[in-house]
Amino acid sequence: MATTRAGAVALATVLAVGSWVVTGVGQQPPTPGGLPLAPLGIKGEAVFPAFEGWGPHKDGSNVLLVGYFNRNKEQTLEVPIGPNNRIEPGGPDYGQPTYFKPGRQYGVFGITVPKDFGTRKLTWTIVANGHTSTVSFWMNPPYWVDFFKNLSTGNEPPAIRFSGPTATALTGPPKGAPTVSLTGAVGQPVPLSLWASDHPSTTVFDANPRPEPSGRGRGGRGSEPQPDITVNWSKYRGPGDVVIAEQKIGLTTKRDESLVLEARTTATFSMPGEYWLLATINDESGDGGRGDQCCWTSAHVRVTIK
Repeated sequence: MATTRAGAVALATVLAVGSWVVTGVGQQPPTPGGLPLAPLGIKGEAVFPAFEGWGPHKDGSNVLLVGYFNRNKEQTLEVPIGPNNRIEPGGPDYGQPTYFKPGRQYGVFGITVPKDFGTRKLTWTIVANGHTSTVSFWMNPPYWVDFFKNLSTGNEPPAIRFSGPTATALTGPPKGAPTVSLTGAVGQPVPLSLWASDHPSTTVFDANPRPEPSGRGRGGRGSEPQPDITVNWSKYRGPGDVVIAEQKIGLTTKRDESLVLEARTTATFSMPGEYWLLATINDESGDGGRGDQCCWTSAHVRVTIK
């Protein structure tokens, strides 16, 4: 997601950090450990919303791309939509997560806005562990990104398909409601499948190799070459626990963009209700595109459990 990006990304990162605000709720102000750049804590820390940038989707609509930073090393948090997890004005529900994994999570949802949205702003507020954090986001020119190509490297986000290898491909950020709807029963594994391909960058990202992900997918396993595509599954919303058999699946294309490979796993749900799952598909540039905001694809899957 880049234009002439090196300086712009650095500026956007500084601006994003500067827009985080933290206050204590019913307690003393947070310790330094509650600030975005302080050392992470085990638990009891804040969750910071993060504005990744904005730009046009393929249909011409503008999308505000948003993620978060859960500063707890080990604590996942459930924060229902409402006073403690709200986006305003017009909310509180804009499709944001209610389940927050530890660490920095990039581009987990997108908000579609009209072309004339201009300088109007939305503000996401999260109250977690007694800390209130907010971020405001709008169509701010320094945050403009190309979701679909990094012009400096030629890289593009992976293409994914949910109904078979020849189905219409999805790329880039999610928009609004989940892309796919599934059904299942409590305690019974629900199959999750997607097919992925990737247009590789002209840069080979070998300088800082990532560890092999646990889990397997067709085309990559064990001691074989580092995956070109990594499929990450996680809970996004829902009333109960979700156990995903293989949360991270590596696919090795050997930089052949004509290969469409399947990644399969299952999810098991502890109680009835409606859940959303998040699929984040990274290429060899890794989480968050190694700071360059390109290139990954995210999608939401709705699962109704009876």
